[in-house]
Amino acid sequence: MKTIFLDRDGVIINNADHYYICKVEDIEFVDGIFENLKRLKNKGYEFFIVSNQGGIAKKEYTKDDVNKVHQYIQDEFKKHDIEFREIYFCPHHDTIEACLCRKPSPLMIEKLMARYDVNPKQSCLIGDNITDIQAAEAAGIAGIKIDANKNMLPFIQELIA
Repeated sequence: MKTIFLDRDGVIINNADHYYICKVEDIEFVDGIFENLKRLKNKGYEFFIVSNQGGIAKKEYTKDDVNKVHQYIQDEFKKHDIEFREIYFCPHHDTIEACLCRKPSPLMIEKLMARYDVNPKQSCLIGDNITDIQAAEAAGIAGIKIDANKNMLPFIQELIA
């Protein structure tokens, strides 16, 4: 399966005004995200979200808050005929506790690759942080670093060509 792993904050959701997005009413989608994922879908890609959500460990919000945000994301993308196969998140923060799943660890990606029939040679992660790219490379897939909260179109030209 051709797969795109996407970071959430700064790639799908604009987080310029809110460092932690934990309420549905704070969600603003990044410009062009629906059109760009539709282009990628038309090229045969399937999608996963992999996201660090360290605010849970910091007690800024709860897993339930994150699940509500993710349900809203799923619902909004379904309106555009786009589906995320799964949304995986790490609830830990390295200032609170050690963990094995927080990016730049590749564990979230590796678990999804093992669970689904993901072809690493036809897969990549799109992220806005160096830790996203490090996680991708450690998982054996390409990493595409984009500018946070900006339309990703200039960065994905090769994927949609």
